[in-house]
Amino acid sequence: MTTAVLEGVINAEAELSDGELVAECKARANIYRILSGAFLEEPTAEYLQAIRSPEVMASLRGLGAAFGPDFTDAPIGQLQEELAQEYAVLFVVTGGCPAVESIRLYGRFQQQSFFEVRKIYQQAGFKVSGGRFMVFDDQLGAELMYVAAMLDRAAVALAGGNRSDYVETIKSIKRFWALHLGKWVRGYASLLGRATEYSFYREIAKLLGSFAEWELGLLGVRVDDVDGGKLKVPLAEIEYESDSNEPVCNACEKGQPGKGKSAADQLAIDISLIEERLQRKK
Repeated sequence: MTTAVLEGVINAEAELSDGELVAECKARANIYRILSGAFLEEPTAEYLQAIRSPEVMASLRGLGAAFGPDFTDAPIGQLQEELAQEYAVLFVVTGGCPAVESIRLYGRFQQQSFFEVRKIYQQAGFKVSGGRFMVFDDQLGAELMYVAAMLDRAAVALAGGNRSDYVETIKSIKRFWALHLGKWVRGYASLLGRATEYSFYREIAKLLGSFAEWELGLLGVRVDDVDGGKLKVPLAEIEYESDSNEPVCNACEKGQPGKGKSAADQLAIDISLIEERLQRKK
């Protein structure tokens, strides 16, 4: 993986040749994919072996990731089992901290950001498909994979001499960071780094936070960290229960006045497992 362009001072695009910009896009896309793979599903043996390859480990060390012996020395089978359990506690089972934008900003699944990013994906010709676990469109792995795909598209356009398509694609990436990723990944990364018990997710969280800051600087995007690393996220006053472009079915409970739960009756997302972990670490 080429990371030379990521190890120095951020350069303005005007200072780079088209060839250097193509290399930069490809290098950044690779990092997005590594990060995405940690969140989309529990790590597979193939993914872990790829991360532990000398080339990738050297690149990640250059970006500040320092995995402990629990990651570098454990047999792959044992490591996969341990990280599968950690993945479930952090992101899947009740009591964890799901890596989902709607949860981090609104306190509920499938809120405004879910429908917004789904529309963005559709307009770009992408569709999220789940694996073992259901993957929401605004899940962190999906959002990171979208940007990786857009960087690939930008690299192809520029390599083919189509600078206007390259510029438009980079603009789309900037908008996505301003409207979505930039609002929550930095804060979420800080929470994840505190909550995890394995160096793999601790270092992935650290890389996510530092890479987000780097990308925002490179793209010239300024956006507040709305997430802020909060442990508990207040429920949004407005609950998005369906796509605003589709009618609500009156045959279901949500479509009938008075039968849905009021905001006061809604339970906040259970983060009890993460709370217990943080208490033990004090």
